[in-house]
Amino acid sequence: MKIKFLFGENSIKVATYILVVTLFVSNILGVLRDHFLAQKIPTDMLDTYFAAFRIPDFIFNIIILGAISAAFIPIFSNLLVEDKDKKALKVANTIISTGFVVILLACIILYFIMPYLIPFLTPHFSQEKINTTISISRLLLFSPLIFTLSYFFSGILNSYKKFLITSLAPLIYNLFIILGTLIFSDRYGVYGPVIGVIIGAFFHMLIQLFPLYKMGFKISININFFDPIVKRVIRLMIPRSIGLGANHILLMVFTAIASGLENGAISMYSLADNIQTMPTVVFGTSVATALFPTLSQAVSLNKVVDITQYLQKAILSILYYLIPISVAVILLRIQLVRLMLGSGHFGWEQTILTADTLGLFAVSLVFSGLIPLFAKTFYAFKDTKTPTYISIISIIISIICAVILTKYIGVIGLALAFSVGSFINASLLFYFLNHKVDVISEKIIFTQGFKIIIASIFMTIAIQWSKTYIGIAYDLRYGSEVLLQFIFASSVGLITYFVVTWVINLPAEKYQPLLIPQLLLKLTQNGRKNKN
Repeated sequence: MKIKFLFGENSIKVATYILVVTLFVSNILGVLRDHFLAQKIPTDMLDTYFAAFRIPDFIFNIIILGAISAAFIPIFSNLLVEDKDKKALKVANTIISTGFVVILLACIILYFIMPYLIPFLTPHFSQEKINTTISISRLLLFSPLIFTLSYFFSGILNSYKKFLITSLAPLIYNLFIILGTLIFSDRYGVYGPVIGVIIGAFFHMLIQLFPLYKMGFKISININFFDPIVKRVIRLMIPRSIGLGANHILLMVFTAIASGLENGAISMYSLADNIQTMPTVVFGTSVATALFPTLSQAVSLNKVVDITQYLQKAILSILYYLIPISVAVILLRIQLVRLMLGSGHFGWEQTILTADTLGLFAVSLVFSGLIPLFAKTFYAFKDTKTPTYISIISIIISIICAVILTKYIGVIGLALAFSVGSFINASLLFYFLNHKVDVISEKIIFTQGFKIIIASIFMTIAIQWSKTYIGIAYDLRYGSEVLLQFIFASSVGLITYFVVTWVINLPAEKYQPLLIPQLLLKLTQNGRKNKN
């Protein structure tokens, strides 16, 4: 069956460029979202907003996201490789219907037991803040219901290498949160952005439904827990769900710890985490997402050489961008936080603490960017257990570090504990992946990585000089001067980095700024060749 995309099949090249652009724009909107949250909502009440997400996100991740990332896409992709499009879409309907019923029952149960769960999540909150968090959490239970449909729709579209609409969906979601914050916060306080979350989730789902209908996918209720493929999905998802659940348990433990730290600690940790997530999503998750269906197909066809080539290029791409970005974020962390968040209810004290938290998050940017790629490679091999075990080990270490570090350095200790866990997670994943695909060339990775580090050192010197020069020449008490300092220092650093990589003879394809779109284009084309 010949499947045509919303804008035609000749749009593949354009769509791969749009993938990175829309991810970048979506994350910019995420920054604006956090800016208006910090501006409109008092920091102590913003704590209730972030804490309220923990339980709805937890239930969605362990029940649905684990099934999609570890089981649904590989199985769906295999059916497409076998040219069984109609069967694939029928199977998708069965899995979606069954998954939706499960998440619906879970949300109903959570609604009634939420008053008993929130006090454990935020043990140091006042009763008033606990009541507010319960109320918000109950409202946010609508989001996992909607996202269950939406993320399955994304899985289908990604399996067909249709990344355009799935990339626009998060952009729409963030846009509605911003609108909800701006329109409703003055009247409804912290409930303003919650309204935006629910409306945004609905449109996140709706925008992906239209191209699916054009592809011939019709939603029908077909609940079957005993279907062989549904059983297979459940078997594959359990280890992944345990890993995702462990990650969210980490976040909930961090939230409980932060509730007893300085006022607004949950908000400062969450806002810093959101900023550091932006480069990992754009330069890490985007590559892993684009590569996953192709890897799944390559594994099905036993094309080991193709798997190795894809992984090497993806790893070098991530290193090339995230090593210098992590350095730049550490050096310009105060400027970043002040420009993005420093207004309204977000004062100078919160700015400094959030900036220091961001700096310790930035230490792990490279490792956080590599984790999705390594984990999805294991999933392509139908191995969901190894990354799960590794994730649990790294999370236990992170929690131990957090308990110790926060006693001495407060909220920034949470970020340092997270970075330690990310380093261990990425290192162990690489070690065991290299044993599974033993043709991955460590020599190539480490040789080119060393050159990237050399270029980043020169970039560090350039940023420090530029930052100091502007600091001497201008009064940095005003936002416009801080913006000038940030733009000048980051621009000089970026130019220095690209020049040095050219001088030390990094291969051309490793340092072109459009490498990632080019990589995604090649992966898309190769995936189509494999299918044909």
